Amino acid sequence: MQGTDPTTSPHAPVRYALTGARGGFARTLLAQTLRIERLRPTVLCDLDTAGTVALCEELGYAPEDLRVCSTPDELAALEPGRIAVTDDAGLLAQEGYDVLVEATGSPAAGTAAARTAIETGRHVVMVSKEVASVAGTALADLAREHGVVYTPGMGDQPANLIEWYERALTLGLDVVAIGKSGEYDLVFDPETGRVRQLDREIDAPELADLLSLGTDVPATLAARARAVAGLDRSAAADYCEMGVVADHTGLTSDVEGLHYPVARTAELADVYSLAEDGGILNRSGVVDVFSVLRLPEEASFAGGVFVIVRTGDPVTWELLAQKGHVTSRSGRYACLYLPYHLMGVETPLSLLDAVDRHRAAGTRRPAPHAILAGRAQGPLAAGTRLDMGGHHHDVTGVAPVLLDPAQAPDDVAPLYLAAHTTLGRDVPEGALVRLGDLADPDETLMDVWHHARLRASDRNN
Repeated sequence: MQGTDPTTSPHAPVRYALTGARGGFARTLLAQTLRIERLRPTVLCDLDTAGTVALCEELGYAPEDLRVCSTPDELAALEPGRIAVTDDAGLLAQEGYDVLVEATGSPAAGTAAARTAIETGRHVVMVSKEVASVAGTALADLAREHGVVYTPGMGDQPANLIEWYERALTLGLDVVAIGKSGEYDLVFDPETGRVRQLDREIDAPELADLLSLGTDVPATLAARARAVAGLDRSAAADYCEMGVVADHTGLTSDVEGLHYPVARTAELADVYSLAEDGGILNRSGVVDVFSVLRLPEEASFAGGVFVIVRTGDPVTWELLAQKGHVTSRSGRYACLYLPYHLMGVETPLSLLDAVDRHRAAGTRRPAPHAILAGRAQGPLAAGTRLDMGGHHHDVTGVAPVLLDPAQAPDDVAPLYLAAHTTLGRDVPEGALVRLGDLADPDETLMDVWHHARLRASDRNN
């Protein structure tokens, strides 16, 4: 076992390896690491080694500390305190480090890197939600066998939401729903009648009359959705993150396409009430995503997370409402939220927790409570390559859906197992992509997914 023993002094350095080291998340972690004396990157793995070196130098790492290594001998010859930069994830088994941060976003490569780390006694902080959606259950079970930690990373919404949910449970609160905002707000300017989402703008003057929920919440939400229909508000990344949260909490989606209401932050307790109380939920215990509607001068939700709870003592919650907390107009529901996710700026918390406290985000052992699958958006012909890498991790031609494992077909293909494969047969419009549709699935991903399905079967029997 090459990793740090969990009883190590909390003052000892924490050495980490980072895959996907040239990516946007990696930059935020590497930048923050410079501010934390105990955290030391030991090996940075990315196909773009020159770009990784340039990034580190831009952030302030000393050029003489960075060494590009392509063989085990070069890695072994590295002087203490130097940082190895490599494009070969196979070398991760050789280098000395305590915890792997997996951030490639590649289902196959990320699974292989995490397996290597766990089997050689290292903890794993999983940032690649694509990996977690297919292999998370198997990797968590493997980590349990090897006595190390497997955890989503703080700073991304899954870990933040899992922790926020468990805090609510610890307080004895009755949780109705949990979720997050979409990545990009809908910013409406009443003076121009236009709404902006990141770098896109459309005319939506009717939103001026829809800034309040009114008495019929579903009707107002439907009208808002029509007003912004020209903007693509859903993203595969959202579904993926909610699937990871489901596996760690046991809560599942209310509808397979998620609700995605267009809502203002102060409305969330009304929006996520049960339908019988005027809201949109068919039942309690769900995960969901909403699109933030705000005015230009209002603060963003910043991709933050929320928990909807039933209120208890009415006097207590009236007092809290007077202090500015978000409660429903009925007084029966309240929204507790964190309006931020800081990416790698927060992830050091997960690294230190794993090494110092042997602790993962949340207390539940991950289990397959949801399947992130895909439906064909149009007819897909045999020979079609299911490419990935477009807007927010979308798979070309396939719409993401979240399914209940107990109700899903046994041979349904996880979205990120299907990604990068070639279809061996035609898939009709609206049909789920099945494992049998894939001509060349990755064997490692098939193995870990088979493990997850067996766990789901055991849970349901």
